[in-house]
Amino acid sequence: MTVISVLGLGAMGSRMATNLLRSGYTVNVWNRTAQAAEPFKTQGARVAGSVVDAVSGADVVIAMLRDDEASRAVWAQALPAMKAGSLAVESSTLSPDWVRELGQLAAQHAIELLEAPVSGSRPQAEAGQLVYLLGGSAEVVEKARPVLSVMGASAHHVGPLGSGALAKLATNSLLGIQVSAYAEIIGLLQRQGADVGKILQAMPGTSVWAPVAHYLSGSMMAGDFSPQFPVELIGKDFTYTLAAAGSAEQAPTVAAALGVFRRAEAQGYADENMTAVVKLFKP
Repeated sequence: MTVISVLGLGAMGSRMATNLLRSGYTVNVWNRTAQAAEPFKTQGARVAGSVVDAVSGADVVIAMLRDDEASRAVWAQALPAMKAGSLAVESSTLSPDWVRELGQLAAQHAIELLEAPVSGSRPQAEAGQLVYLLGGSAEVVEKARPVLSVMGASAHHVGPLGSGALAKLATNSLLGIQVSAYAEIIGLLQRQGADVGKILQAMPGTSVWAPVAHYLSGSMMAGDFSPQFPVELIGKDFTYTLAAAGSAEQAPTVAAALGVFRRAEAQGYADENMTAVVKLFKP
């Protein structure tokens, strides 16, 4: 029986762990705030008191953490305690430089690393419909597919370690740019006294309308900012993207969009959904 440990039980990690349990896997869970792990006892998981306790004896260890700093701290404890030949799956949204460094650290402990960031939010995680963007060797990708298929609808191998992080940052940057653009456009239409609803109903009939625009504009118009992808997290991802680009001059659109999200954080919207940036542009 494959034993899987899940490190990090936030909005995404908790749903991933639940899907693994529903599929019959033996699952260990750990979270920095122990209270978040308690409900998993009733689902059949073993709640570990520490990272070392969680990963000891596990065949697969999955991490879903906030950022580079959290990832570095957790893997520093996990890797020495993992058994040789086991699989480390890093699903957090991280910088490509840290992912490559993590791969070297894992190899020193005879651990195989797969970077597996995901595209999708809470509804997709709950339904097991995440899209995986995988970085690592082809052999490790194939080894992980049975486990990933429980949590995701598709898994794309995009290259060696670091490629998954780049693919995720590119995806989130495009999303964040669109969020900023729709917020500005809605604000413009409102200031002009236009019937915003009618215009937004007409735009999907044009070639420029993206599938995600229905969700983004709908959230903005309804004023529903319950967090799916919080403002502060997409701001963090923009920061990693700019670092990968080398400078703001090499990614000026990303830099401009980051400025919008930083303004939203300063206005107190950090914990709200990314679409809350529309409040910056209301008349």
